[in-house]
Amino acid sequence: MQYRKLGKYGIKVSAVSLGGWLTHGRTLEDDTTAGIVAKAFDLGINFFDTADVYHAGAAETSLAKAICKIRRDDLVLATKCFFPMTDGVNDRGLSRKHIFESVHHSLKRLRTDYIDVMQFHRFDPETPTEETVRAIDDLIRQGKVLYWGTSMWSADQIVRACHMAKELNCVPPASNQPRYNMLDRDIESHVIPACEQYGIGQVVFSPLAQGVLTGKYEPKKAPPKGSRAADDKSNMFMAKDMEAETLQRVNQLGAIAKEHGCTIGQLALAWCLRQPNVSSVIVGATSIKQITENAGSADLDIPMSVFERCNEILAK
Repeated sequence: MQYRKLGKYGIKVSAVSLGGWLTHGRTLEDDTTAGIVAKAFDLGINFFDTADVYHAGAAETSLAKAICKIRRDDLVLATKCFFPMTDGVNDRGLSRKHIFESVHHSLKRLRTDYIDVMQFHRFDPETPTEETVRAIDDLIRQGKVLYWGTSMWSADQIVRACHMAKELNCVPPASNQPRYNMLDRDIESHVIPACEQYGIGQVVFSPLAQGVLTGKYEPKKAPPKGSRAADDKSNMFMAKDMEAETLQRVNQLGAIAKEHGCTIGQLALAWCLRQPNVSSVIVGATSIKQITENAGSADLDIPMSVFERCNEILAK
């Protein structure tokens, strides 16, 4: 496994990390999750990503059971807050009250004394950035959080937070969690340049475009039974990437992957990791086989010219 710094900061995270948005506490039994997490750790994965809102806290609870036998010091645990957890008027957003309460609830569910990376799931236009930055800084000073990050924030919002942190003498964000993959490169124009300027690392989600970049979907054919695309509760963000022309182009990557002794999925993960500002790619897994294959992408040595060929195919 390859390890990378989280932006400019000293903490190192595995290039491939494990998330549980659609699996932990939802589609997988806790025993299955524990087995996958244990295998991931054996493969060198030290970064585990979750969120309070994932299945109303069940994902954090399931992850806690899975990591209970792993030495805490060897883990980098990341969670998030922003979205409503109840109907409570203050149980949402990035106010001081909600951030403090969310962190304490996550600590209890994760059965830990501190969170390595606390991420703000979205930008909150209703709360002054000063309030948000001061709140997370206080939690860092209390030792309950070590680093903080953003998720799906625009470049302007990230820059605003960095400027505010400097003005207030507070800890600035260390990470950003955006969607990023071969089919979705929006962050390259503004977000990555801004993050490079301020030493923020990307921990990207959906690096396989929710499975589309594994090559398992065939144009004009029904999705395989049991796949994410076949599940109406999980495929709400997949429509654009499931278009026939897109699937045809993705399948053309198979020949390139074969040339380099890897799968299309591994090629797609390595493509994300070609970007120096990407600290880690967050993958999901429903089996030992899946996490083993995904983890293998970190050690691939693929020339940049190959990634350019991939870009040409997908841009046709």
